[in-house]
Amino acid sequence: MDTQTLKNFIKLANTLHFTKASEEVFMAQPALSRQIKQLEETIGAKLFKRNKRNVSLTRAGLYFKQAAQQTVDQLNYAINRAKQIHNGEAGEIKIGYTHSIVQTILPGIIKEIRSQFPDVKTILREMNNNEQYRDLTEQKIDIGFATNPIVPENLKSKVFFEDVFVVVLPEDHHLLKQKPMNFSAFANETFILPHEIEGSDYVHTVESICFDAGFLPNVVHHTSSVSSALRLVEAGLGVTIEPKGSLSGQNLAIKYIELNNIPQKVQSTILWNENTENEHLPILQLIKKIVNLG
Repeated sequence: MDTQTLKNFIKLANTLHFTKASEEVFMAQPALSRQIKQLEETIGAKLFKRNKRNVSLTRAGLYFKQAAQQTVDQLNYAINRAKQIHNGEAGEIKIGYTHSIVQTILPGIIKEIRSQFPDVKTILREMNNNEQYRDLTEQKIDIGFATNPIVPENLKSKVFFEDVFVVVLPEDHHLLKQKPMNFSAFANETFILPHEIEGSDYVHTVESICFDAGFLPNVVHHTSSVSSALRLVEAGLGVTIEPKGSLSGQNLAIKYIELNNIPQKVQSTILWNENTENEHLPILQLIKKIVNLG
């Protein structure tokens, strides 16, 4: 028994007319009659009552018509679904991102993916750069959004946005009154920064800002959580350096000073692997379009 036999049976069950059914399935009537007879022999039940004038379904035929239609519908769904998954239009896409990305562009990207590919499930994970390199390499995520990454050779990447760094301090900090501001004025401040093992490339960029100003940062608290760092700043436990985008939507008793006159910039970068191009190319292309990468 094959799928076409089931489809021919359904056609005959709907028309209850061998001549009309054979024409609609592009099959000679004797051949259709033989096929239905073989189907009945395979099942071991009469599906049709036949006489010279009429064709009707038996009770077994009525049941089998419903079951056959469900089978064909499920098969068609499976075929279409497999095709969608092959074309990157269904299944799931796993995305890793750093904090500043979710505060800025990521919600819009997810909304557009949902609009264009409603059958794709999006799985999101906030991760530091090192975790993204590892999971992209091991194909545990499909796309990464990193901040100032040093991209491994096995991954592909593209910078899509540049922002400025800001120094974040409590809203009553005495240096807020100092104008013009030189970052070297923070030499005696205590800092709250991520630990090097949680993102050495990003940490080195932040540290280089201090080095260029002539001092080593006195780091008294390590945290990879931007929210935690900002809360500690609000409590007066130190200052921190963050991408300006990380402060979007914050409602804390903090202020920030933009570091416009330094060479270091925040580089938001999209990362992907070869597997992403093979399995999720339409979504990758959509994301590149959203972030103006063509």
